Amino acid sequence: MRTTSNLTKSQIKDWWSDKRYLYNMGLILSGIITFILYVIVGANFIMPYDEEFEITLFTIVFQGIGYLIMIVFANLFYSLGVTEDLNHNKENTDDFRKIYSILAFGFQFHYHF
Repeated sequence: MRTTSNLTKSQIKDWWSDKRYLYNMGLILSGIITFILYVIVGANFIMPYDEEFEITLFTIVFQGIGYLIMIVFANLFYSLGVTEDLNHNKENTDDFRKIYSILAFGFQFHYHF
């Protein structure tokens, strides 16, 4: 049974804003884990067979800058959650918000792994 939450537009925006910190921590953590796995796989399975594969300070900085840009894009898409909530959550339910935020969070992890 779905119950309405009776949140105002301002409260809906605050709900999404409150979850942004956790979302960004997930982005940072998944980026770090992904890079560690990249180094492990690269050093053990690619480097012995491909002499051109290398991990240098330049490649680390380049990938880091690229990842920061992707975090900005991810946050732009996260902001669409407010729009989707306001436009498509006709019953104003917390279930909609929770499911939509979990899907957004899961999508960002799927993107890395």
